[in-house]
Amino acid sequence: MNDPLATTFCGLNFSSPVVLLSGCVGFGEEYTRVEGFSNADAGAVVLKGTYLEARPGNPPHRVWESPSGMLNAIGLQNPGAATVIRDILPRLDFDETRFFANVCGSTIEEYAAVTARFDDSPIDAMEINISCPNVDHGGVEFGNDPGVSAKVVAACRKATSKPIIAKLSPNQTDIATNARACIEAGADALAVINTVMGMAIDITTRRPVLGNNRGGLSGPAIRPIALLKVHQVYQEAGPLGIPIIGQGGICSAHDAIEFLLAGASAIGLGTALFYDPLVVTKVNAGIRDYLREHGTESVGDLIGTVELR
Repeated sequence: MNDPLATTFCGLNFSSPVVLLSGCVGFGEEYTRVEGFSNADAGAVVLKGTYLEARPGNPPHRVWESPSGMLNAIGLQNPGAATVIRDILPRLDFDETRFFANVCGSTIEEYAAVTARFDDSPIDAMEINISCPNVDHGGVEFGNDPGVSAKVVAACRKATSKPIIAKLSPNQTDIATNARACIEAGADALAVINTVMGMAIDITTRRPVLGNNRGGLSGPAIRPIALLKVHQVYQEAGPLGIPIIGQGGICSAHDAIEFLLAGASAIGLGTALFYDPLVVTKVNAGIRDYLREHGTESVGDLIGTVELR
């Protein structure tokens, strides 16, 4: 009997619709030391954001807990694409799950160059990060303008034949317009959403808590925002058969099912892993229970089936 959680995403077979999000699992090894955790429980793992050259990241503090979430301003610290490909990818078990690169750049040319590097590697797909709010050069400055977003995607499209996933920012006026521009430029899928810009202030020092002054808010606090954005993007992407990774504050099977109903083909887990590293198995089990209770054969039958009033 086929597993009802099994699905396909951009032609890739997933054992589960769950995707472990970039920045939350390091380079695929972060949680493997935790008893009971296995990358095999997820359909895919997105590696940490990677530039062409190494980046030290932002000054501390980099993480700050907030009500129903957390702010982070890591600043995409990474060892550079060549090191990731040479030293890290050989340590990953590509028979366990799919591994996606998270491609970053300070220029359009750098995005394309990093994509080209990963094209000649075992990586299964490229997530193009045009939405990180924690860096001064790159990220949202590329992702908040549909025309510029399209140029980045088009440049990366020329550099690889592997699936391209454009990671969209919620910090823009019209995310659906940006989604359409990325699709027309060659994106095979979309990741919706990245973190929401936020800030925390130490009232004793009267200075921002984070060393970068601002950071990205993640966790349950942003879930309703993310859910709406997924639904809005699905109106553009769904009719074209472009799949969506829905993400933003998902902590349970209930949350995951909401995103599937809103139009996501896969769901991303990130902040939830920080306080429950075994949440993946719980989400998988909960989705299976829901499918069985509602007489639904597969997770794909849930996608975009919300009934609006």
